[in-house]
Amino acid sequence: MADAALRLTTLAEELLGVPFPVRIRAWDGSESGPPGSPVLVVRHRRALRRLLWRPGELGLARAWVAGDIDVDGDLYALLDLLAGLVWDRDPDAPATGHALRDPRLWSAARGLLRLGGALPPPAPPAEEVRRRTGPLHTRWRDRAAISHHYDVGNDFYALVLGPSMVYSCAYWDEAGTLEDAQRDKLDLICRKLALTEGDRLLDVGCGWGSMVIHAAREYGVQVTGVTLSREQATYARKRIAEEGLTDRIEIRVQDYRDVKDGPYDAISSIGMAEHVGEVRFREYADQLLSLLKSGGRLLNHQIARRPEQDESAYEIDEFIDRYVFPDGELAPLGRTVTTLEAAGFEVRDVEAIREHYARTLRAWVANLESDWSRAVRLTSPGRARVWRLYMAACAIAFERNRIGVNQILAVKTPQGGASGMPLRARDWHG
Repeated sequence: MADAALRLTTLAEELLGVPFPVRIRAWDGSESGPPGSPVLVVRHRRALRRLLWRPGELGLARAWVAGDIDVDGDLYALLDLLAGLVWDRDPDAPATGHALRDPRLWSAARGLLRLGGALPPPAPPAEEVRRRTGPLHTRWRDRAAISHHYDVGNDFYALVLGPSMVYSCAYWDEAGTLEDAQRDKLDLICRKLALTEGDRLLDVGCGWGSMVIHAAREYGVQVTGVTLSREQATYARKRIAEEGLTDRIEIRVQDYRDVKDGPYDAISSIGMAEHVGEVRFREYADQLLSLLKSGGRLLNHQIARRPEQDESAYEIDEFIDRYVFPDGELAPLGRTVTTLEAAGFEVRDVEAIREHYARTLRAWVANLESDWSRAVRLTSPGRARVWRLYMAACAIAFERNRIGVNQILAVKTPQGGASGMPLRARDWHG
Protein backbone atom coordinates (compact mmCIF):
# COMPACT_ATOMS: atom_id res chain seq x y z
CA MET A 1 0.00 0.00 0.00
CA ALA A 2 1.33 3.43 -1.01
CA ASP A 3 1.25 5.51 2.16
CA ALA A 4 4.65 7.26 2.39
CA ALA A 5 3.08 10.73 2.04
CA LEU A 6 0.66 10.16 4.91
CA ARG A 7 3.45 8.86 7.11
CA LEU A 8 5.58 11.92 6.29
CA THR A 9 2.70 14.28 7.06
CA THR A 10 2.10 12.51 10.37
CA LEU A 11 5.78 12.75 11.26
CA ALA A 12 5.86 16.48 10.47
CA GLU A 13 2.76 17.20 12.54
CA GLU A 14 4.01 15.18 15.50
CA LEU A 15 7.28 17.08 15.41
CA LEU A 16 5.80 20.56 14.91
CA GLY A 17 2.71 20.16 17.03
CA VAL A 18 0.52 21.87 14.42
CA PRO A 19 -1.17 20.78 11.16
CA PHE A 20 1.28 20.65 8.27
CA PRO A 21 0.07 23.38 5.86
CA VAL A 22 1.26 21.98 2.50
CA ARG A 23 0.46 18.84 0.57
CA ILE A 24 3.09 16.11 0.26
CA ARG A 25 3.57 13.81 -2.73
CA ALA A 26 5.96 10.93 -2.10
CA TRP A 27 8.11 8.74 -4.34
CA ASP A 28 5.52 5.95 -4.17
CA GLY A 29 2.85 8.16 -5.78
CA SER A 30 0.91 8.74 -2.55
CA GLU A 31 -0.35 12.19 -1.53
CA SER A 32 -1.42 13.66 1.78
CA GLY A 33 -2.32 17.06 3.11
CA PRO A 34 -4.70 19.96 2.37
CA PRO A 35 -6.19 19.77 -1.14
CA GLY A 36 -5.42 22.73 -3.38
CA SER A 37 -2.31 23.78 -1.48
CA PRO A 38 1.18 23.82 -3.04
CA VAL A 39 2.72 20.36 -3.18
CA LEU A 40 6.06 19.41 -1.67
CA VAL A 41 7.30 16.57 -3.86
CA VAL A 42 9.63 14.08 -2.18
CA ARG A 43 11.11 12.36 -5.22
CA HIS A 44 13.45 9.95 -3.51
CA ARG A 45 13.93 8.26 -0.14
CA ARG A 46 17.42 9.76 -0.20
CA ALA A 47 15.89 13.08 0.91
CA LEU A 48 14.96 11.47 4.23
CA ARG A 49 18.47 10.17 4.75
CA ARG A 50 19.79 13.68 4.19
CA LEU A 51 17.45 14.94 6.90
CA LEU A 52 18.31 12.07 9.20
CA TRP A 53 22.04 12.74 9.00
CA ARG A 54 21.77 16.54 8.94
CA PRO A 55 18.43 17.59 10.49
CA GLY A 56 17.06 21.03 9.76
CA GLU A 57 17.79 23.57 7.08
CA LEU A 58 21.02 22.11 5.71
CA GLY A 59 19.50 18.66 5.18
CA LEU A 60 16.53 20.18 3.37
CA ALA A 61 18.83 22.40 1.30
CA ARG A 62 20.94 19.44 0.20
CA ALA A 63 17.80 17.52 -0.79
CA TRP A 64 16.56 20.53 -2.80
CA VAL A 65 19.85 21.16 -4.60
CA ALA A 66 20.22 17.46 -5.44
CA GLY A 67 16.68 17.33 -6.83
CA ASP A 68 15.50 14.88 -4.18
CA ILE A 69 12.67 17.27 -3.30
CA ASP A 70 10.79 19.73 -5.49
CA VAL A 71 7.68 21.89 -5.55
CA ASP A 72 4.60 21.43 -7.69
CA GLY A 73 2.68 24.71 -7.74
CA ASP A 74 3.46 28.19 -6.45
CA LEU A 75 6.94 28.18 -4.91
CA TYR A 76 6.34 31.49 -3.12
CA ALA A 77 3.11 30.24 -1.58
CA LEU A 78 4.79 27.07 -0.31
CA LEU A 79 7.74 29.00 1.14
CA ASP A 80 5.40 31.49 2.78
CA LEU A 81 3.40 28.69 4.43
CA LEU A 82 6.54 26.97 5.68
CA ALA A 83 8.01 30.27 6.86
CA GLY A 84 4.88 30.82 8.89
CA LEU A 85 5.57 27.62 10.81
CA VAL A 86 8.82 29.13 12.06
CA TRP A 87 8.40 32.90 12.09
CA ASP A 88 4.76 33.09 13.21
CA ARG A 89 5.09 30.37 15.84
CA ASP A 90 3.56 31.19 19.21
CA PRO A 91 6.50 32.14 21.44
CA ASP A 92 4.82 30.31 24.31
CA ALA A 93 4.49 27.08 22.31
CA PRO A 94 6.74 24.19 23.36
CA ALA A 95 10.17 24.42 21.80
CA THR A 96 11.42 21.72 19.48
CA GLY A 97 14.30 21.10 21.88
CA HIS A 98 17.54 19.22 21.68
CA ALA A 99 17.60 15.77 20.11
CA LEU A 100 19.00 14.18 23.27
CA ARG A 101 16.18 15.55 25.45
CA ASP A 102 13.10 15.89 23.23
CA PRO A 103 11.20 12.64 22.65
CA ARG A 104 9.54 14.11 19.55
CA LEU A 105 12.90 14.36 17.81
CA TRP A 106 13.73 10.78 18.72
CA SER A 107 10.36 9.71 17.34
CA ALA A 108 10.90 11.68 14.12
CA ALA A 109 14.37 10.20 13.69
CA ARG A 110 12.98 6.67 14.06
CA GLY A 111 10.25 7.47 11.53
CA LEU A 112 12.78 8.81 9.01
CA LEU A 113 14.94 5.75 9.57
CA ARG A 114 12.03 3.40 8.83
CA LEU A 115 11.00 5.31 5.69
CA GLY A 116 14.38 6.30 4.29
CA GLY A 117 16.61 3.42 5.29
CA ALA A 118 19.81 3.37 7.30
CA LEU A 119 22.27 3.61 4.45
CA PRO A 120 25.32 5.88 4.84
CA PRO A 121 24.69 9.63 4.44
CA PRO A 122 24.48 10.77 0.80
CA ALA A 123 27.37 12.94 -0.33
CA PRO A 124 26.58 16.67 -0.37
CA PRO A 125 25.82 18.11 -3.82
CA ALA A 126 28.83 19.32 -5.79
CA GLU A 127 27.60 22.93 -5.52
CA GLU A 128 28.19 23.02 -1.75
CA VAL A 129 31.22 24.88 -0.42
CA ARG A 130 33.60 22.40 1.13
CA ARG A 131 34.96 22.70 4.64
CA ARG A 132 36.79 25.99 5.26
CA THR A 133 39.63 26.55 7.68
CA GLY A 134 41.31 29.56 9.19
CA PRO A 135 39.89 32.83 10.52
CA LEU A 136 36.95 34.57 8.86
CA HIS A 137 37.60 37.37 6.36
CA THR A 138 41.29 36.90 5.76
CA ARG A 139 42.29 38.02 2.28
CA TRP A 140 42.62 34.53 0.83
CA ARG A 141 39.35 33.35 2.37
CA ASP A 142 37.48 36.43 1.10
CA ARG A 143 38.88 35.83 -2.40
CA ALA A 144 37.65 32.23 -2.32
CA ALA A 145 34.20 33.27 -1.07
CA ILE A 146 33.81 35.95 -3.75
CA SER A 147 34.94 33.54 -6.44
CA HIS A 148 32.39 30.91 -5.32
CA HIS A 149 29.54 33.39 -5.59
CA TYR A 150 30.44 35.60 -8.53
CA ASP A 151 32.57 33.43 -10.82
CA VAL A 152 29.60 31.27 -11.79
CA GLY A 153 29.66 32.65 -15.32
CA ASN A 154 28.80 36.08 -16.68
CA ASP A 155 26.24 34.63 -19.10
CA PHE A 156 24.33 33.08 -16.21
CA TYR A 157 24.23 36.37 -14.34
CA ALA A 158 23.13 38.17 -17.50
CA LEU A 159 20.22 35.74 -17.78
CA VAL A 160 19.15 36.34 -14.17
CA LEU A 161 19.84 40.05 -13.80
CA GLY A 162 18.80 41.19 -17.27
CA PRO A 163 20.46 43.90 -19.38
CA SER A 164 21.18 46.19 -16.42
CA MET A 165 23.63 43.68 -14.88
CA VAL A 166 23.01 45.19 -11.46
CA TYR A 167 23.07 42.71 -8.59
CA SER A 168 21.48 44.73 -5.80
CA CYS A 169 18.06 46.07 -4.88
CA ALA A 170 16.40 48.14 -7.59
CA TYR A 171 14.38 51.31 -6.90
CA TRP A 172 10.89 50.84 -8.28
CA ASP A 173 8.16 53.17 -9.41
CA GLU A 174 4.61 51.83 -9.62
CA ALA A 175 5.20 51.12 -13.31
CA GLY A 176 8.39 50.40 -15.22
CA THR A 177 10.67 47.48 -15.93
CA LEU A 178 13.49 45.97 -13.90
CA GLU A 179 15.95 47.86 -16.11
CA ASP A 180 14.13 51.15 -15.41
CA ALA A 181 14.21 50.46 -11.68
CA GLN A 182 17.92 49.61 -11.67
CA ARG A 183 18.75 52.75 -13.65
CA ASP A 184 16.71 54.80 -11.18
CA LYS A 185 18.61 53.20 -8.26
CA LEU A 186 21.99 54.05 -9.76
CA ASP A 187 20.88 57.60 -10.46
CA LEU A 188 19.50 58.00 -6.95
CA ILE A 189 22.89 57.00 -5.53
CA CYS A 190 24.68 59.48 -7.79
CA ARG A 191 22.35 62.27 -6.62
CA LYS A 192 22.77 61.35 -2.96
CA LEU A 193 26.52 61.54 -3.46
CA ALA A 194 26.08 64.96 -5.15
CA LEU A 195 28.40 63.95 -8.00
CA THR A 196 29.58 66.70 -10.33
CA GLU A 197 31.81 66.67 -13.38
CA GLY A 198 35.44 65.99 -12.57
CA ASP A 199 34.79 64.38 -9.17
CA ARG A 200 36.68 61.22 -8.21
CA LEU A 201 34.38 58.32 -7.26
CA LEU A 202 35.46 55.00 -5.73
CA ASP A 203 32.98 52.14 -6.20
CA VAL A 204 33.89 49.35 -3.76
CA GLY A 205 32.66 45.97 -5.01
CA CYS A 206 31.93 47.30 -8.49
CA GLY A 207 30.39 44.13 -9.90
CA TRP A 208 29.94 44.13 -13.65
CA GLY A 209 30.48 47.88 -13.92
CA SER A 210 26.96 49.29 -14.06
CA MET A 211 27.47 51.92 -11.34
CA VAL A 212 30.81 53.14 -12.65
CA ILE A 213 29.46 53.40 -16.20
CA HIS A 214 26.36 55.30 -15.11
CA ALA A 215 28.35 57.74 -12.98
CA ALA A 216 30.96 58.41 -15.66
CA ARG A 217 28.49 58.70 -18.53
CA GLU A 218 25.75 60.71 -16.82
CA TYR A 219 27.77 62.79 -14.33
CA GLY A 220 31.19 63.13 -15.95
CA VAL A 221 33.14 61.78 -12.99
CA GLN A 222 36.42 59.87 -12.88
CA VAL A 223 35.72 56.44 -11.41
CA THR A 224 37.76 53.65 -9.88
CA GLY A 225 35.97 50.35 -9.40
CA VAL A 226 37.43 47.49 -7.36
CA THR A 227 36.36 43.84 -7.23
CA LEU A 228 37.89 40.52 -6.21
CA SER A 229 36.18 38.69 -9.10
CA ARG A 230 38.28 38.41 -12.25
CA GLU A 231 35.23 37.41 -14.28
CA GLN A 232 33.42 40.56 -13.18
CA ALA A 233 36.44 42.73 -13.99
CA THR A 234 36.79 41.26 -17.48
CA TYR A 235 33.10 41.82 -18.20
CA ALA A 236 33.14 45.38 -16.80
CA ARG A 237 36.20 46.39 -18.83
CA LYS A 238 34.58 45.13 -22.02
CA ARG A 239 31.41 47.15 -21.33
CA ILE A 240 33.45 50.25 -20.52
CA ALA A 241 35.38 49.97 -23.80
CA GLU A 242 32.12 49.57 -25.74
CA GLU A 243 30.80 52.74 -24.06
CA GLY A 244 33.96 54.66 -24.99
CA LEU A 245 34.67 55.44 -21.32
CA THR A 246 38.12 53.95 -20.81
CA ASP A 247 39.56 57.42 -20.20
CA ARG A 248 37.19 57.94 -17.25
CA ILE A 249 37.00 54.52 -15.60
CA GLU A 250 39.58 52.16 -14.13
CA ILE A 251 38.63 48.65 -12.99
CA ARG A 252 40.98 46.88 -10.59
CA VAL A 253 41.02 43.36 -9.23
CA GLN A 254 41.92 44.57 -5.77
CA ASP A 255 41.03 44.07 -2.12
CA TYR A 256 39.47 47.14 -0.52
CA ARG A 257 42.22 47.01 2.10
CA ASP A 258 44.80 47.70 -0.61
CA VAL A 259 43.25 50.86 -2.05
CA LYS A 260 45.68 53.68 -1.22
CA ASP A 261 45.13 56.40 -3.83
CA GLY A 262 42.71 58.71 -2.03
CA PRO A 263 41.36 61.20 -1.45
CA TYR A 264 38.13 60.56 -3.34
CA ASP A 265 35.24 63.00 -3.49
CA ALA A 266 32.71 60.21 -2.97
CA ILE A 267 32.52 56.46 -2.32
CA SER A 268 29.73 54.05 -3.20
CA SER A 269 29.50 50.69 -1.43
CA ILE A 270 26.53 48.81 -2.92
CA GLY A 271 25.94 45.32 -1.59
CA MET A 272 29.56 45.08 -0.48
CA ALA A 273 29.36 45.36 3.30
CA GLU A 274 27.54 42.02 3.61
CA HIS A 275 30.78 40.37 2.43
CA VAL A 276 33.00 42.31 4.84
CA GLY A 277 31.71 40.64 7.99
CA GLU A 278 31.19 41.92 11.51
CA VAL A 279 34.78 41.35 12.63
CA ARG A 280 36.07 43.53 9.80
CA PHE A 281 33.35 46.18 9.46
CA ARG A 282 35.03 48.77 11.70
CA GLU A 283 38.23 48.27 9.71
CA TYR A 284 36.18 48.72 6.53
CA ALA A 285 34.62 51.94 7.81
CA ASP A 286 38.03 53.27 8.88
CA GLN A 287 39.47 52.49 5.46
CA LEU A 288 36.66 54.23 3.57
CA LEU A 289 36.89 57.28 5.83
CA SER A 290 40.64 57.52 5.17
CA LEU A 291 40.02 57.44 1.41
CA LEU A 292 37.50 60.31 1.43
CA LYS A 293 38.36 63.98 1.20
CA SER A 294 37.10 66.28 3.93
CA GLY A 295 33.41 66.86 3.17
CA GLY A 296 33.20 63.75 0.99
CA ARG A 297 30.18 61.46 1.05
CA LEU A 298 29.75 57.70 1.45
CA LEU A 299 26.66 55.85 0.24
CA ASN A 300 26.45 52.44 1.93
CA HIS A 301 23.69 50.24 0.45
CA GLN A 302 23.39 47.19 2.71
CA ILE A 303 21.04 44.36 3.68
CA ALA A 304 20.23 44.30 7.40
CA ARG A 305 18.81 41.64 9.69
CA ARG A 306 16.54 42.23 12.62
CA PRO A 307 18.27 42.39 16.04
CA GLU A 308 18.15 39.22 18.12
CA GLN A 309 16.94 39.22 21.72
CA ASP A 310 20.23 37.50 22.49
CA GLU A 311 22.78 38.69 19.95
CA SER A 312 25.19 35.94 20.93
CA ALA A 313 22.65 33.45 19.52
CA TYR A 314 22.90 34.83 15.97
CA GLU A 315 24.11 32.26 13.46
CA ILE A 316 24.80 32.59 9.75
CA ASP A 317 22.09 30.92 7.66
CA GLU A 318 23.39 27.44 6.77
CA PHE A 319 21.90 27.24 3.27
CA ILE A 320 23.19 30.66 2.22
CA ASP A 321 26.58 30.06 3.84
CA ARG A 322 27.12 26.69 2.13
CA TYR A 323 25.60 27.44 -1.27
CA VAL A 324 25.26 31.18 -1.91
CA PHE A 325 27.37 33.67 0.08
CA PRO A 326 30.12 31.82 1.94
CA ASP A 327 31.05 33.74 5.10
CA GLY A 328 28.48 36.45 4.38
CA GLU A 329 27.06 38.16 7.47
CA LEU A 330 24.16 40.51 8.10
CA ALA A 331 24.20 43.12 10.85
CA PRO A 332 21.29 45.06 12.33
CA LEU A 333 20.92 48.59 10.95
CA GLY A 334 21.62 50.19 14.30
CA ARG A 335 24.96 48.43 14.63
CA THR A 336 26.03 49.52 11.15
CA VAL A 337 25.14 53.15 11.86
CA THR A 338 26.94 53.02 15.22
CA THR A 339 30.08 51.58 13.62
CA LEU A 340 30.13 54.24 10.90
CA GLU A 341 29.76 56.95 13.51
CA ALA A 342 32.47 55.41 15.71
CA ALA A 343 34.81 55.52 12.70
CA GLY A 344 34.22 59.26 12.35
CA PHE A 345 31.41 59.51 9.80
CA GLU A 346 28.39 61.73 10.33
CA VAL A 347 25.33 59.73 9.29
CA ARG A 348 22.93 62.13 7.59
CA ASP A 349 20.22 59.98 6.03
CA VAL A 350 18.88 56.43 6.15
CA GLU A 351 16.35 55.26 3.56
CA ALA A 352 14.71 51.85 4.04
CA ILE A 353 13.75 50.19 0.74
CA ARG A 354 12.84 46.70 1.92
CA GLU A 355 9.76 46.30 -0.31
CA HIS A 356 11.85 47.23 -3.34
CA TYR A 357 14.14 44.26 -2.82
CA ALA A 358 11.26 41.79 -2.62
CA ARG A 359 10.04 43.04 -6.00
CA THR A 360 13.58 42.91 -7.43
CA LEU A 361 14.04 39.30 -6.34
CA ARG A 362 10.73 38.27 -7.86
CA ALA A 363 11.85 39.82 -11.15
CA TRP A 364 15.12 37.89 -11.04
CA VAL A 365 13.29 34.62 -10.31
CA ALA A 366 10.99 35.30 -13.27
CA ASN A 367 14.05 35.79 -15.51
CA LEU A 368 15.54 32.52 -14.29
CA GLU A 369 12.34 30.51 -14.66
CA SER A 370 11.58 31.90 -18.12
CA ASP A 371 14.85 30.50 -19.51
CA TRP A 372 15.38 27.58 -17.16
CA SER A 373 16.90 25.12 -19.63
CA ARG A 374 19.54 27.64 -20.67
CA ALA A 375 20.32 28.48 -17.04
CA VAL A 376 20.95 24.78 -16.40
CA ARG A 377 23.22 24.55 -19.45
CA LEU A 378 25.21 27.60 -18.33
CA THR A 379 25.82 26.27 -14.82
CA SER A 380 24.37 22.99 -13.55
CA PRO A 381 20.92 21.76 -12.49
CA GLY A 382 21.97 22.09 -8.87
CA ARG A 383 23.31 25.64 -9.23
CA ALA A 384 20.14 26.78 -10.99
CA ARG A 385 18.07 25.24 -8.18
CA VAL A 386 20.24 27.01 -5.57
CA TRP A 387 19.49 30.34 -7.16
CA ARG A 388 15.80 29.73 -7.58
CA LEU A 389 15.35 28.77 -3.92
CA TYR A 390 17.68 31.45 -2.56
CA MET A 391 16.03 34.32 -4.44
CA ALA A 392 12.45 33.18 -3.81
CA ALA A 393 13.09 32.58 -0.11
CA CYS A 394 14.76 35.98 0.25
CA ALA A 395 11.78 37.65 -1.44
CA ILE A 396 9.53 36.12 1.24
CA ALA A 397 11.94 37.24 3.98
CA PHE A 398 11.86 40.84 2.75
CA GLU A 399 8.08 40.79 2.40
CA ARG A 400 7.69 39.44 5.95
CA ASN A 401 10.12 42.01 7.38
CA ARG A 402 12.62 39.38 8.47
CA ILE A 403 15.39 41.28 6.68
CA GLY A 404 15.60 44.77 5.24
CA VAL A 405 17.84 46.87 3.03
CA ASN A 406 18.93 50.43 3.66
CA GLN A 407 20.82 53.21 1.94
CA ILE A 408 22.93 55.01 4.54
CA LEU A 409 24.35 58.38 3.49
CA ALA A 410 27.29 59.50 5.60
CA VAL A 411 29.67 62.45 5.40
CA LYS A 412 33.28 62.98 6.42
CA THR A 413 32.30 66.25 8.01
CA PRO A 414 35.16 68.76 8.36
CA GLN A 415 36.30 69.89 11.78
CA GLY A 416 34.44 73.18 11.37
CA GLY A 417 31.16 71.28 11.00
CA ALA A 418 30.14 72.30 7.44
CA SER A 419 28.64 69.07 6.11
CA GLY A 420 27.62 70.42 2.71
CA MET A 421 24.22 68.80 3.09
CA PRO A 422 20.97 70.55 2.01
CA LEU A 423 19.35 72.58 4.77
CA ARG A 424 15.84 71.19 4.32
CA ALA A 425 14.28 68.36 2.31
CA ARG A 426 16.24 65.57 0.65
CA ASP A 427 16.99 67.32 -2.64
CA TRP A 428 18.00 64.09 -4.39
CA HIS A 429 14.35 63.03 -4.61
CA GLY A 430 13.45 66.13 -6.67
